[in-house]
Amino acid sequence: MFETAEVGNRIDKRAFAREAPKVREALLKAQRALAGAGFSVVLHIGGVEGAGKSETVNHLLAWLDARGIQTHAVWDSTDEERERPFMWRFWRLLPATGRIGIFLGSWYTAPIIDRVFGRLTAAGLDQALDRILEFEKMLSRENVLVVKLWMHLSKRAQEERLRALESSRKTRWRVRKVDWKFFRKYDDFRSVSEHALRKTGTAWSPWHIVAAEDERYRTLTVTRTILAALTERLAAWKENAGKKIPAAPLPRPARPNVISRLDLKLALTDKVYERRLEKLQGDLNRLTRRLYDRRRSMILVFEGPDAAGKGGTIRRLTSCIDARLYEVISVAAPTDEERAHPYLWRFWRHLPRLGRVTIYDRSWYGRVLVERIEGFCQASDWQRAYAEINAFEEQLTTFGIVVLKFWLAIGADEQLRRFKDRETTPYKQYKITEEDWRNRKRWDAYEAAACDMIERTSTEAAPWSPVEANDNNWARIKVMKTVAVRLKRELRR
Repeated sequence: MFETAEVGNRIDKRAFAREAPKVREALLKAQRALAGAGFSVVLHIGGVEGAGKSETVNHLLAWLDARGIQTHAVWDSTDEERERPFMWRFWRLLPATGRIGIFLGSWYTAPIIDRVFGRLTAAGLDQALDRILEFEKMLSRENVLVVKLWMHLSKRAQEERLRALESSRKTRWRVRKVDWKFFRKYDDFRSVSEHALRKTGTAWSPWHIVAAEDERYRTLTVTRTILAALTERLAAWKENAGKKIPAAPLPRPARPNVISRLDLKLALTDKVYERRLEKLQGDLNRLTRRLYDRRRSMILVFEGPDAAGKGGTIRRLTSCIDARLYEVISVAAPTDEERAHPYLWRFWRHLPRLGRVTIYDRSWYGRVLVERIEGFCQASDWQRAYAEINAFEEQLTTFGIVVLKFWLAIGADEQLRRFKDRETTPYKQYKITEEDWRNRKRWDAYEAAACDMIERTSTEAAPWSPVEANDNNWARIKVMKTVAVRLKRELRR
Protein backbone atom coordinates (compact mmCIF):
# COMPACT_ATOMS: atom_id res chain seq x y z
CA MET A 1 0.00 0.00 0.00
CA PHE A 2 2.83 2.41 0.87
CA GLU A 3 5.21 1.38 -1.92
CA THR A 4 4.04 4.07 -4.37
CA ALA A 5 4.82 6.73 -1.76
CA GLU A 6 8.46 5.65 -1.59
CA VAL A 7 9.54 6.32 -5.19
CA GLY A 8 11.16 9.69 -4.51
CA ASN A 9 8.50 12.02 -5.97
CA ARG A 10 9.85 15.56 -6.14
CA ILE A 11 8.91 19.01 -7.47
CA ASP A 12 11.57 21.57 -8.31
CA LYS A 13 11.45 25.18 -7.13
CA ARG A 14 10.29 26.60 -10.45
CA ALA A 15 7.39 24.20 -10.82
CA PHE A 16 6.35 24.83 -7.22
CA ALA A 17 6.55 28.61 -7.65
CA ARG A 18 4.40 28.31 -10.78
CA GLU A 19 1.75 25.97 -9.34
CA ALA A 20 1.47 27.01 -5.70
CA PRO A 21 -0.27 30.40 -6.27
CA LYS A 22 -2.86 28.77 -8.52
CA VAL A 23 -3.70 26.10 -5.98
CA ARG A 24 -3.80 28.61 -3.14
CA GLU A 25 -6.16 30.89 -5.05
CA ALA A 26 -8.46 27.98 -5.88
CA LEU A 27 -8.44 26.80 -2.26
CA LEU A 28 -9.40 30.21 -0.96
CA LYS A 29 -12.22 30.41 -3.51
CA ALA A 30 -13.50 26.99 -2.43
CA GLN A 31 -13.23 27.97 1.23
CA ARG A 32 -15.36 31.07 0.59
CA ALA A 33 -17.96 28.89 -1.12
CA LEU A 34 -17.85 26.47 1.83
CA ALA A 35 -18.79 29.27 4.23
CA GLY A 36 -22.22 29.44 2.61
CA ALA A 37 -22.66 25.72 2.04
CA GLY A 38 -24.54 23.19 4.12
CA PHE A 39 -21.64 20.99 5.15
CA SER A 40 -18.37 21.10 7.08
CA VAL A 41 -14.92 19.64 6.46
CA VAL A 42 -12.76 17.46 8.71
CA LEU A 43 -9.11 17.11 7.64
CA HIS A 44 -7.16 14.26 9.23
CA ILE A 45 -3.40 14.76 9.03
CA GLY A 46 -1.65 11.56 10.11
CA GLY A 47 1.35 9.48 9.24
CA VAL A 48 4.94 8.64 10.05
CA GLU A 49 6.88 10.62 12.66
CA GLY A 50 9.13 13.15 10.96
CA ALA A 51 7.03 13.17 7.78
CA GLY A 52 6.17 16.85 8.04
CA LYS A 53 2.68 16.68 9.52
CA SER A 54 3.13 19.90 11.51
CA GLU A 55 4.65 21.68 8.50
CA THR A 56 1.68 20.55 6.40
CA VAL A 57 -0.74 22.05 8.91
CA ASN A 58 1.28 25.28 8.97
CA HIS A 59 1.11 25.50 5.17
CA LEU A 60 -2.66 25.01 5.25
CA LEU A 61 -3.07 27.72 7.87
CA ALA A 62 -0.90 30.06 5.81
CA TRP A 63 -2.73 29.39 2.56
CA LEU A 64 -6.30 29.47 3.86
CA ASP A 65 -8.36 32.04 5.72
CA ALA A 66 -7.68 31.16 9.37
CA ARG A 67 -11.04 32.63 10.42
CA GLY A 68 -12.80 29.61 8.96
CA ILE A 69 -10.52 26.95 10.44
CA GLN A 70 -10.14 25.24 13.78
CA THR A 71 -6.92 23.31 14.37
CA HIS A 72 -6.71 20.54 16.97
CA ALA A 73 -3.35 18.99 17.79
CA VAL A 74 -4.33 15.74 19.47
CA TRP A 75 -1.81 15.17 22.24
CA ASP A 76 -1.94 13.35 25.55
CA SER A 77 -5.48 13.15 26.86
CA THR A 78 -6.47 15.43 29.75
CA ASP A 79 -8.12 14.28 32.99
CA GLU A 80 -11.40 15.66 31.65
CA GLU A 81 -11.07 13.55 28.50
CA ARG A 82 -10.02 10.38 30.31
CA GLU A 83 -13.20 10.55 32.37
CA ARG A 84 -15.35 10.08 29.29
CA PRO A 85 -15.49 7.62 26.37
CA PHE A 86 -12.46 7.74 24.07
CA MET A 87 -14.28 9.43 21.18
CA TRP A 88 -15.66 12.26 23.35
CA ARG A 89 -12.55 14.39 22.86
CA PHE A 90 -13.19 14.29 19.09
CA TRP A 91 -16.99 14.46 19.13
CA ARG A 92 -16.99 17.83 20.85
CA LEU A 93 -14.36 19.33 18.50
CA LEU A 94 -16.23 18.74 15.24
CA PRO A 95 -16.45 21.89 13.10
CA ALA A 96 -19.73 23.68 12.47
CA THR A 97 -21.34 23.87 9.05
CA GLY A 98 -19.29 26.05 6.68
CA ARG A 99 -16.05 25.56 8.61
CA ILE A 100 -12.94 23.37 8.43
CA GLY A 101 -11.55 21.35 11.32
CA ILE A 102 -7.93 20.17 11.06
CA PHE A 103 -6.94 17.24 13.27
CA LEU A 104 -3.20 16.75 13.66
CA GLY A 105 -3.54 13.19 14.85
CA SER A 106 -7.03 11.84 15.48
CA TRP A 107 -9.12 8.87 16.48
CA TYR A 108 -6.67 6.61 14.65
CA THR A 109 -3.62 7.55 16.69
CA ALA A 110 -4.22 5.75 19.99
CA PRO A 111 -5.49 2.42 18.54
CA ILE A 112 -2.48 2.15 16.20
CA ILE A 113 0.06 3.02 18.91
CA ASP A 114 -1.60 0.72 21.44
CA ARG A 115 -1.53 -2.18 18.99
CA VAL A 116 2.14 -1.64 18.12
CA PHE A 117 3.16 -1.66 21.78
CA GLY A 118 0.96 -4.62 22.68
CA ARG A 119 -1.58 -2.74 24.76
CA LEU A 120 -4.30 -3.76 22.33
CA THR A 121 -4.92 -7.16 20.75
CA ALA A 122 -5.54 -7.65 17.04
CA ALA A 123 -9.22 -8.21 17.81
CA GLY A 124 -9.26 -5.09 19.98
CA LEU A 125 -7.76 -3.05 17.14
CA ASP A 126 -10.38 -4.30 14.69
CA GLN A 127 -13.13 -3.47 17.17
CA ALA A 128 -11.77 0.08 17.52
CA LEU A 129 -11.56 0.41 13.73
CA ASP A 130 -15.14 -0.80 13.35
CA ARG A 131 -16.26 1.96 15.69
CA ILE A 132 -14.27 4.48 13.67
CA LEU A 133 -15.95 3.25 10.49
CA GLU A 134 -19.38 3.74 12.07
CA PHE A 135 -18.38 7.21 13.24
CA GLU A 136 -17.06 8.35 9.86
CA LYS A 137 -20.06 6.90 8.05
CA MET A 138 -22.35 8.87 10.33
CA LEU A 139 -20.31 12.04 9.76
CA SER A 140 -20.56 11.61 6.00
CA ARG A 141 -24.34 11.23 6.19
CA GLU A 142 -24.53 14.24 8.50
CA ASN A 143 -22.97 16.48 5.85
CA VAL A 144 -19.37 16.33 7.03
CA LEU A 145 -16.70 15.90 4.36
CA VAL A 146 -13.92 13.76 5.85
CA VAL A 147 -10.56 14.02 4.06
CA LYS A 148 -7.92 11.63 5.43
CA LEU A 149 -4.26 12.24 4.54
CA TRP A 150 -1.42 9.92 5.53
CA MET A 151 2.13 11.33 5.28
CA HIS A 152 4.50 8.46 4.50
CA LEU A 153 8.27 8.05 4.62
CA SER A 154 10.38 4.98 3.96
CA LYS A 155 12.40 3.68 6.88
CA ARG A 156 15.59 5.09 5.38
CA ALA A 157 14.00 8.49 4.74
CA GLN A 158 12.57 8.66 8.25
CA GLU A 159 15.94 7.96 9.85
CA GLU A 160 17.65 10.55 7.64
CA ARG A 161 14.98 13.13 8.48
CA LEU A 162 15.29 12.58 12.24
CA ARG A 163 19.10 12.75 12.11
CA ALA A 164 19.00 15.91 9.99
CA LEU A 165 16.71 17.58 12.47
CA GLU A 166 18.88 16.54 15.38
CA SER A 167 22.07 17.82 13.72
CA SER A 168 20.92 21.45 13.77
CA ARG A 169 20.58 23.53 16.91
CA LYS A 170 17.61 25.25 15.35
CA THR A 171 15.60 22.07 14.86
CA ARG A 172 17.04 19.71 17.50
CA TRP A 173 14.11 20.44 19.83
CA ARG A 174 11.71 18.88 17.33
CA VAL A 175 13.11 15.37 17.84
CA ARG A 176 11.98 13.67 21.04
CA LYS A 177 13.02 10.39 22.62
CA VAL A 178 9.63 9.00 21.70
CA ASP A 179 10.35 9.66 18.00
CA TRP A 180 13.34 7.32 18.12
CA LYS A 181 11.35 4.86 20.18
CA PHE A 182 8.73 4.82 17.41
CA PHE A 183 11.42 4.57 14.74
CA ARG A 184 12.74 1.37 16.30
CA LYS A 185 9.22 -0.01 15.82
CA TYR A 186 9.01 1.21 12.21
CA ASP A 187 8.17 -2.18 10.70
CA ASP A 188 5.46 -2.81 13.29
CA PHE A 189 3.99 0.64 12.75
CA ARG A 190 4.00 0.09 9.02
CA SER A 191 2.19 -3.25 9.31
CA VAL A 192 -0.44 -2.01 11.78
CA SER A 193 -0.97 1.27 9.94
CA GLU A 194 -1.41 -0.47 6.60
CA HIS A 195 -4.00 -2.79 8.15
CA ALA A 196 -5.85 0.19 9.65
CA LEU A 197 -5.82 2.14 6.39
CA ARG A 198 -7.02 -0.81 4.34
CA LYS A 199 -9.86 -1.51 6.76
CA THR A 200 -11.02 2.10 7.03
CA GLY A 201 -10.59 3.36 3.47
CA THR A 202 -14.16 3.78 2.22
CA ALA A 203 -16.07 5.46 -0.57
CA TRP A 204 -17.27 8.18 1.81
CA SER A 205 -13.86 8.77 3.47
CA PRO A 206 -10.98 7.27 1.46
CA TRP A 207 -7.35 7.48 2.50
CA HIS A 208 -4.90 9.58 0.49
CA ILE A 209 -1.30 8.42 0.95
CA VAL A 210 1.19 11.23 0.38
CA ALA A 211 4.89 10.76 -0.36
CA ALA A 212 6.34 13.12 2.24
CA GLU A 213 10.07 13.08 1.58
CA ASP A 214 10.05 16.20 -0.59
CA GLU A 215 8.39 19.19 1.11
CA ARG A 216 7.24 20.88 -2.09
CA TYR A 217 5.75 17.70 -3.50
CA ARG A 218 4.05 16.97 -0.17
CA THR A 219 2.57 20.44 0.06
CA LEU A 220 1.13 20.48 -3.46
CA THR A 221 -0.19 16.93 -3.20
CA VAL A 222 -1.99 17.66 0.06
CA THR A 223 -3.51 20.93 -1.08
CA ARG A 224 -4.57 19.54 -4.47
CA THR A 225 -6.19 16.56 -2.75
CA ILE A 226 -8.14 18.80 -0.40
CA LEU A 227 -9.13 21.10 -3.26
CA ALA A 228 -10.41 18.21 -5.38
CA ALA A 229 -12.49 16.76 -2.54
CA LEU A 230 -13.89 20.16 -1.58
CA THR A 231 -14.72 21.10 -5.18
CA GLU A 232 -16.55 17.82 -5.75
CA ARG A 233 -18.60 18.18 -2.58
CA LEU A 234 -19.46 21.82 -3.33
CA ALA A 235 -20.78 20.82 -6.74
CA ALA A 236 -22.95 18.09 -5.20
CA TRP A 237 -24.24 20.44 -2.51
CA LYS A 238 -25.13 23.11 -5.08
CA GLU A 239 -27.04 20.56 -7.14
CA ASN A 240 -29.10 19.39 -4.14
CA ALA A 241 -29.53 22.72 -2.34
CA GLY A 242 -33.12 23.82 -1.94
CA LYS A 243 -34.69 20.44 -2.53
CA LYS A 244 -37.62 19.91 -0.21
CA ILE A 245 -37.94 16.86 2.01
CA PRO A 246 -40.79 14.78 0.59
CA ALA A 247 -43.66 14.29 3.02
CA ALA A 248 -43.73 10.70 4.27
CA PRO A 249 -46.94 8.93 5.27
CA LEU A 250 -47.48 8.91 9.02
CA PRO A 251 -46.97 5.50 10.64
CA ARG A 252 -49.83 3.68 12.30
CA PRO A 253 -49.29 1.52 15.39
CA ALA A 254 -49.92 -2.19 15.33
CA ARG A 255 -51.98 -3.31 18.30
CA PRO A 256 -51.33 -4.85 20.68
CA ASN A 257 -47.83 -3.41 21.05
CA VAL A 258 -45.22 -2.78 23.71
CA ILE A 259 -47.03 0.40 24.82
CA SER A 260 -50.66 -0.66 24.49
CA ARG A 261 -49.95 -3.73 26.65
CA LEU A 262 -49.10 -1.53 29.64
CA ASP A 263 -51.72 -1.47 32.40
CA LEU A 264 -52.29 2.25 32.81
CA LYS A 265 -54.67 1.64 35.73
CA LEU A 266 -51.78 0.81 38.05
CA ALA A 267 -51.68 3.31 40.93
CA LEU A 268 -50.43 3.89 44.46
CA THR A 269 -52.20 5.63 47.33
CA ASP A 270 -50.51 8.74 48.69
CA LYS A 271 -49.72 6.93 51.96
CA VAL A 272 -47.97 4.02 50.24
CA TYR A 273 -46.25 6.42 47.86
CA GLU A 274 -44.80 8.58 50.62
CA ARG A 275 -43.51 5.55 52.51
CA ARG A 276 -41.82 4.04 49.45
CA LEU A 277 -40.53 7.41 48.27
CA GLU A 278 -38.71 8.08 51.52
CA LYS A 279 -36.98 4.69 51.43
CA LEU A 280 -36.03 4.90 47.76
CA GLN A 281 -34.67 8.41 48.10
CA GLY A 282 -32.45 7.26 50.95
CA ASP A 283 -31.25 4.30 48.86
CA LEU A 284 -30.54 6.48 45.83
CA ASN A 285 -28.65 9.03 47.89
CA ARG A 286 -26.31 6.30 49.18
CA LEU A 287 -26.03 4.59 45.79
CA THR A 288 -25.13 7.75 43.87
CA ARG A 289 -22.45 8.51 46.46
CA ARG A 290 -21.09 4.99 45.97
CA LEU A 291 -21.24 5.62 42.22
CA TYR A 292 -18.98 8.62 42.77
CA ASP A 293 -16.62 6.69 45.02
CA ARG A 294 -16.37 3.85 42.50
CA ARG A 295 -15.61 6.29 39.65
CA ARG A 296 -18.61 5.18 37.61
CA SER A 297 -21.06 7.47 35.85
CA MET A 298 -24.71 7.18 34.87
CA ILE A 299 -27.02 8.50 32.16
CA LEU A 300 -30.80 8.57 32.56
CA VAL A 301 -32.95 9.22 29.48
CA PHE A 302 -36.60 10.26 29.76
CA GLU A 303 -38.98 10.20 26.81
CA GLY A 304 -42.75 10.10 26.51
CA PRO A 305 -45.80 12.05 25.33
CA ASP A 306 -46.29 15.68 26.34
CA ALA A 307 -47.54 15.95 29.95
CA ALA A 308 -46.44 12.38 30.77
CA GLY A 309 -44.79 13.54 34.01
CA LYS A 310 -41.14 13.48 32.98
CA GLY A 311 -40.28 16.70 34.80
CA GLY A 312 -41.96 15.70 38.06
CA THR A 313 -40.27 12.31 38.05
CA ILE A 314 -36.88 13.89 37.43
CA ARG A 315 -37.41 16.32 40.31
CA ARG A 316 -38.11 13.44 42.72
CA LEU A 317 -34.92 11.76 41.58
CA THR A 318 -32.69 14.80 41.86
CA SER A 319 -34.08 15.80 45.26
CA CYS A 320 -32.15 12.91 46.80
CA ILE A 321 -28.88 13.27 44.84
CA ASP A 322 -26.06 15.58 45.91
CA ALA A 323 -26.42 18.62 43.63
CA ARG A 324 -22.69 18.47 42.86
CA LEU A 325 -23.09 15.05 41.26
CA TYR A 326 -25.81 15.53 38.64
CA GLU A 327 -26.85 17.69 35.70
CA VAL A 328 -30.27 17.83 34.04
CA ILE A 329 -30.29 18.56 30.30
CA SER A 330 -33.71 19.78 29.18
CA VAL A 331 -33.81 19.33 25.42
CA ALA A 332 -35.76 21.79 23.32
CA ALA A 333 -35.60 22.70 19.63
CA PRO A 334 -31.95 22.81 18.50
CA THR A 335 -30.18 26.16 18.45
CA ASP A 336 -28.43 27.50 15.36
CA GLU A 337 -25.12 26.26 16.78
CA GLU A 338 -26.55 22.78 17.33
CA ARG A 339 -28.11 22.62 13.86
CA ALA A 340 -24.67 23.38 12.43
CA HIS A 341 -23.32 20.07 13.80
CA PRO A 342 -24.26 16.38 13.51
CA TYR A 343 -27.47 15.71 15.45
CA LEU A 344 -25.70 13.75 18.22
CA TRP A 345 -23.24 16.59 18.89
CA ARG A 346 -25.59 18.46 21.23
CA PHE A 347 -25.76 15.34 23.43
CA TRP A 348 -22.12 14.23 23.13
CA ARG A 349 -20.85 17.38 24.78
CA HIS A 350 -22.93 16.84 27.95
CA LEU A 351 -21.71 13.33 28.77
CA PRO A 352 -21.00 13.00 32.51
CA ARG A 353 -17.56 12.84 34.08
CA LEU A 354 -16.67 9.81 36.20
CA GLY A 355 -18.82 9.67 39.31
CA ARG A 356 -21.48 12.00 37.90
CA VAL A 357 -25.04 11.60 36.61
CA THR A 358 -26.52 13.26 33.53
CA ILE A 359 -30.29 13.23 33.13
CA TYR A 360 -31.72 13.96 29.67
CA ASP A 361 -35.27 15.31 29.65
CA ARG A 362 -35.79 14.24 26.03
CA SER A 363 -32.75 13.12 24.13
CA TRP A 364 -31.11 11.90 20.91
CA TYR A 365 -34.26 9.87 20.32
CA GLY A 366 -35.87 13.02 18.96
CA ARG A 367 -34.39 11.98 15.59
CA VAL A 368 -36.69 8.91 15.45
CA LEU A 369 -39.65 10.58 17.16
CA VAL A 370 -40.43 14.26 16.55
CA GLU A 371 -38.05 14.68 13.58
CA ARG A 372 -39.52 11.60 11.93
CA ILE A 373 -43.17 12.49 12.54
CA GLU A 374 -42.88 16.21 11.81
CA GLY A 375 -40.80 15.71 8.66
CA PHE A 376 -37.75 17.59 9.99
CA CYS A 377 -35.42 15.03 8.41
CA GLN A 378 -35.48 12.67 5.47
CA ALA A 379 -36.66 9.09 5.87
CA SER A 380 -33.13 7.82 5.28
CA ASP A 381 -31.90 9.98 8.20
CA TRP A 382 -34.21 8.59 10.88
CA GLN A 383 -33.99 5.06 9.50
CA ARG A 384 -30.19 4.97 9.87
CA ALA A 385 -30.40 6.66 13.28
CA TYR A 386 -31.35 3.42 15.05
CA ALA A 387 -27.98 1.85 14.22
CA GLU A 388 -26.11 5.10 14.97
CA ILE A 389 -27.78 5.43 18.36
CA ASN A 390 -27.10 1.80 19.24
CA ALA A 391 -23.44 2.29 18.30
CA PHE A 392 -23.26 5.47 20.41
CA GLU A 393 -24.83 3.82 23.45
CA GLU A 394 -22.58 0.77 23.03
CA GLN A 395 -19.57 3.04 23.39
CA LEU A 396 -21.08 4.55 26.54
CA THR A 397 -21.73 1.20 28.20
CA THR A 398 -18.39 -0.29 27.11
CA PHE A 399 -16.71 2.64 28.86
CA GLY A 400 -18.63 1.71 32.01
CA ILE A 401 -21.44 4.27 31.99
CA VAL A 402 -24.72 2.98 33.42
CA VAL A 403 -27.45 3.82 30.88
CA LEU A 404 -31.16 3.64 31.73
CA LYS A 405 -33.93 4.76 29.37
CA PHE A 406 -37.53 5.38 30.41
CA TRP A 407 -40.63 5.75 28.26
CA LEU A 408 -43.39 7.30 30.38
CA ALA A 409 -46.72 6.20 28.88
CA ILE A 410 -50.07 7.84 29.49
CA GLY A 411 -53.44 7.43 27.80
CA ALA A 412 -54.93 10.00 25.43
CA ASP A 413 -57.74 10.82 27.89
CA GLU A 414 -55.28 11.39 30.73
CA GLN A 415 -53.18 13.66 28.51
CA LEU A 416 -56.28 15.73 27.67
CA ARG A 417 -57.11 16.08 31.37
CA ARG A 418 -53.57 17.25 32.13
CA PHE A 419 -53.58 19.71 29.22
CA LYS A 420 -56.80 21.33 30.49
CA ASP A 421 -55.41 21.45 34.03
CA ARG A 422 -52.34 23.27 32.74
CA GLU A 423 -54.48 25.79 30.89
CA THR A 424 -56.50 26.67 33.99
CA THR A 425 -53.72 26.62 36.59
CA PRO A 426 -51.72 29.87 36.46
CA TYR A 427 -48.39 28.41 37.58
CA LYS A 428 -48.70 25.57 35.05
CA GLN A 429 -49.69 27.59 32.00
CA TYR A 430 -46.10 27.92 30.80
CA LYS A 431 -46.07 24.14 30.28
CA ILE A 432 -48.77 24.12 27.58
CA THR A 433 -48.21 25.42 24.04
CA GLU A 434 -49.93 25.28 20.68
CA GLU A 435 -47.34 22.74 19.63
CA ASP A 436 -48.55 20.39 22.38
CA TRP A 437 -52.08 20.50 20.98
CA ARG A 438 -50.79 19.98 17.45
CA ASN A 439 -48.72 16.97 18.49
CA ARG A 440 -51.76 15.47 20.17
CA LYS A 441 -53.50 15.23 16.79
CA ARG A 442 -50.77 12.79 15.75
CA TRP A 443 -51.12 10.54 18.77
CA ASP A 444 -51.20 7.28 16.80
CA ALA A 445 -48.17 8.24 14.71
CA TYR A 446 -46.10 9.05 17.80
CA GLU A 447 -47.14 5.77 19.41
CA ALA A 448 -46.06 3.85 16.32
CA ALA A 449 -42.72 5.68 16.23
CA ALA A 450 -42.17 5.04 19.95
CA CYS A 451 -42.85 1.32 19.52
CA ASP A 452 -40.34 1.16 16.64
CA MET A 453 -37.81 3.01 18.80
CA ILE A 454 -38.21 0.74 21.82
CA GLU A 455 -38.05 -2.45 19.77
CA ARG A 456 -35.00 -1.40 17.74
CA THR A 457 -32.88 0.31 20.41
CA SER A 458 -33.57 -1.69 23.57
CA THR A 459 -30.35 -3.61 24.18
CA GLU A 460 -29.09 -5.71 27.04
CA ALA A 461 -26.65 -3.00 28.11
CA ALA A 462 -29.03 -0.05 27.55
CA PRO A 463 -32.61 -1.35 27.83
CA TRP A 464 -35.83 0.63 27.63
CA SER A 465 -38.11 0.59 30.67
CA PRO A 466 -41.72 1.40 29.69
CA VAL A 467 -43.47 3.02 32.66
CA GLU A 468 -47.22 3.16 33.35
CA ALA A 469 -47.59 6.89 34.05
CA ASN A 470 -51.32 7.65 34.26
CA ASP A 471 -50.75 7.73 38.02
CA ASN A 472 -47.82 9.94 38.96
CA ASN A 473 -47.23 8.10 42.23
CA TRP A 474 -46.84 4.76 40.47
CA ALA A 475 -44.60 6.16 37.73
CA ARG A 476 -42.21 7.93 40.09
CA ILE A 477 -41.78 4.93 42.36
CA LYS A 478 -41.28 2.55 39.42
CA VAL A 479 -38.59 4.77 37.90
CA MET A 480 -36.74 5.26 41.18
CA LYS A 481 -36.92 1.55 42.01
CA THR A 482 -35.58 0.66 38.55
CA VAL A 483 -32.64 3.03 39.00
CA ALA A 484 -31.89 1.69 42.49
CA VAL A 485 -32.00 -1.96 41.40
CA ARG A 486 -29.73 -1.29 38.43
CA LEU A 487 -27.22 0.68 40.50
CA LYS A 488 -27.05 -2.05 43.15
CA ARG A 489 -26.32 -4.62 40.44
CA GLU A 490 -23.70 -2.48 38.71
CA LEU A 491 -21.91 -1.49 41.92
CA ARG A 492 -21.59 -5.10 43.04
CA ARG A 493 -19.30 -5.81 40.06
